[in-house]
Amino acid sequence: MGTITPCLWCDGHVGEAAEFYTTLFPNSSIERLDTTGPDGDVFMAHITVAGQSMQLLNGGPQFPFTEAVSFVYPCDGQDELDMFWNALIADGGEEGNCGWLRDKFGLSWQIIPDNMGELLGNQAAMEAMFAMKKLDIAALVSARDSLSGEEN
Repeated sequence: MGTITPCLWCDGHVGEAAEFYTTLFPNSSIERLDTTGPDGDVFMAHITVAGQSMQLLNGGPQFPFTEAVSFVYPCDGQDELDMFWNALIADGGEEGNCGWLRDKFGLSWQIIPDNMGELLGNQAAMEAMFAMKKLDIAALVSARDSLSGEEN
């Protein structure tokens, strides 16, 4: 049975992106780098990132990344969320709203707590999230519990 493998159309920096993603995320590796020409530019990278096989294609500037496609990475706690968020926005990445960001290669990510569905249990928690860039788990818990008088 076949599997779906995303192929990301990149505008250069394929080797750098492959190294960055596979170094940052656990359960990741570079499977193969296909190079072209005498300068050895990486044309295509076959990688696994957090257990997901994907390809990076150096296709040029015709089709840039947009927020229409993003990768969601659930984190185990605030420390892990902070680490991934900070690494992905470093060196030219950009913060978005509600846990979204664009990394230095232009790829959109949602860096969220692994219990996001549970945290957004009511309107107060949703409104708190809408006011955030990087998600603050304690603030989401507080907002969620504010209506019920519970404390975690």
